[in-house]
Amino acid sequence: MKRVILLIATNIAVMLVLSIAAQLLGINRFITAGGLNMGSLLAFAGLMGFGGAFISLWMSKIMAKWSTGARVIEQPSNETERWLLFTVRKLADRAGLPMPEVAVYEGEPNAFATGASKSSSLVAVSTGLLSSMTEQEVEAVLAHEIAHIQNGDMVTLTLIQGVVNTFVFFLARVVGYLVDNLLRRNDEESSSGTGIGYFITVIVCEIVFGILASFIVMYFSRQREYRADAGAARLLGSPQPMIAALHRLGGVHAGELPQNMAASGIAGGAGLMGLLSSHPSLESRIAALQAVR
Repeated sequence: MKRVILLIATNIAVMLVLSIAAQLLGINRFITAGGLNMGSLLAFAGLMGFGGAFISLWMSKIMAKWSTGARVIEQPSNETERWLLFTVRKLADRAGLPMPEVAVYEGEPNAFATGASKSSSLVAVSTGLLSSMTEQEVEAVLAHEIAHIQNGDMVTLTLIQGVVNTFVFFLARVVGYLVDNLLRRNDEESSSGTGIGYFITVIVCEIVFGILASFIVMYFSRQREYRADAGAARLLGSPQPMIAALHRLGGVHAGELPQNMAASGIAGGAGLMGLLSSHPSLESRIAALQAVR
């Protein structure tokens, strides 16, 4: 509940910051005089920016089960499933968390945690991970995912995504309006409202600003992976199991998760020299763990 309140409070704060900045820079007076309603624009930016992120967060567990085919273990059918439930419960107790749902899905080595809150979370592991790692290494991966839940990482990343989305929607439309007015400045026959220049500029700006925003979101995503690794080391009392698990991941082909869940996995691919990667390299994660031994 605290995270939800923080989400709403941040939304309001972003609206205030954008409004004050527009007032100080004189943008508010200029575009309002030209016919653009600043209040409506701010409300639209907040709704689109945080609304989509908020809905994605609340649907994250359902979508994760559906997109990966994960099967929640209600009653363990074999020794592996019994061990999984026992280990997750043990780690959750150490972290002071309610017992999350535990699921298994078919696929190459990977694992993820998701959910809208600490009391409504899911930890899932692939059959490939279970077959390619020792129990100690799987326990380290599970501890990493439990640390994500303990840190509230799903909500935090949603919060950051909502903030940058709001700025993208707001700035794209302000720039679009300014460009459209500039293009039609000497056109005495132009009708009121916005023209084609507005719509084209908004589309281009949303693409450009969206890419720039992704650098910010992915940076925070990489930082949370370091924190989850360190959290796993604390839960297990030693960084060595997590180091061993990361070494093992480096020697196998990690399974890819659906695009909307790529940041949730234990490992992720790199893009544009790592700047658009949701995860740091395995080497840097191992080095960070070795530095605190």
